[in-house]
Amino acid sequence: MAEQRQRALSTSGEALYKILALEKGATHDEIKKSYRKLALKYHPDKNPDNPEAAEKFKDINNAHATLTDLSKRNIYDKYGSLGLYVAEQFGEENVNTYFMLSSWWAKGLFAVCGLLTGCYLCCCLCCCFNCCCGKCKPKAPEGEQQEFCMSPEDLEEQIKNDMERDGETPIMLQPTNVTEKTQLIGDSHRSYRTES
Repeated sequence: MAEQRQRALSTSGEALYKILALEKGATHDEIKKSYRKLALKYHPDKNPDNPEAAEKFKDINNAHATLTDLSKRNIYDKYGSLGLYVAEQFGEENVNTYFMLSSWWAKGLFAVCGLLTGCYLCCCLCCCFNCCCGKCKPKAPEGEQQEFCMSPEDLEEQIKNDMERDGETPIMLQPTNVTEKTQLIGDSHRSYRTES
């Protein structure tokens, strides 16, 4: 497990070349030739009783798949297996941006700019006092009415009074002679055909 963790955090980009017994910067033909030779040597069919050979075969296939894909190989050569992990998580086009933003100088620049402008403190205070606490909430101008909340009972009473004033009364009761067998459409069948 320690070896996998070390490999996952590697930024040197040499382990896959070592698996294929090549030097970093090998050509495409050299990668193919070395892969074929090692794949034949460690193939599970030729080594049925050797589980280490099966593991080695998986590593060889993984190394070959990565190093024959041009974009993955470029990322691996530049950033190692950590770069491949970032490409898998954020996309191959965002790898350079990720490593640029995670560099020490980008983090330092972000911290210095934030401290010099006081932006961190300003944003935090504005959010807390205006949104969370409401202590510094802007007040409505004096000429305007402030909004207020009504209870549901008062709102129903107001709607009822407004409708009575307008001459309309709301229907408050359900029909008494309705049963579950009441048909919505009468006995006659409706036809939707148009005669021309």
